[in-house]
Amino acid sequence: MSDSSLVLIATLLQAESPRIVLASQSTTRRNLLEQAGIRVETRPARIDEATVRESARAEGLSAGDCALLLAELKARRIHEPDCVVIGADQILECDGVWFEKPADRAAARAQLLNLRGRAHVLHSAVVVMRDGQVIWQHVARPELTMRRFSESFLDAYLDLEGEAVLSSVGAYRLEGPGIHLFERVTGEHAAILGLPLLPLLGFLRQHGVVLA
Repeated sequence: MSDSSLVLIATLLQAESPRIVLASQSTTRRNLLEQAGIRVETRPARIDEATVRESARAEGLSAGDCALLLAELKARRIHEPDCVVIGADQILECDGVWFEKPADRAAARAQLLNLRGRAHVLHSAVVVMRDGQVIWQHVARPELTMRRFSESFLDAYLDLEGEAVLSSVGAYRLEGPGIHLFERVTGEHAAILGLPLLPLLGFLRQHGVVLA
């Protein structure tokens, strides 16, 4: 048996049209879709997230509603005909405080010390748009509890992860060494990574974008 005969060729599970565009340059979200057999195009969707969050807090929006707003604003940045646009965003909330991606290692260390020994919620929002209209939206709320790790462990963890911690709203990658930070995790794994994949796929199946 030749080596070439062992190669598995992925079968796409979606209809030939419409195209699916992810309004994000997130490698993690793209990988989640592609690993599920979904062909997706990515487009940058830059918005002033800090200003939107500040305005949302001033208006009394919940973390979940703010995540939905950010996801929709990203999707609205994509102006292409005959396609389904997916926008997504995630906000970490702990005891009413919203956390953002840390700016540097010191901020990541302070944030993880703040979350240590406590439970927090990841409000993971996804919005689907077509022809400029929102046709579906969803917010998943997985809950994660960090263990009471030592500061020596934390420093070793930050040394190991390096700048990777700056790419996550929680300063951790659950799919990597960040799993060592936790004692309990509830909710869909993909939603924790930033995209509620199961409900999204369910919607796409109902509308013939993905094969049922």
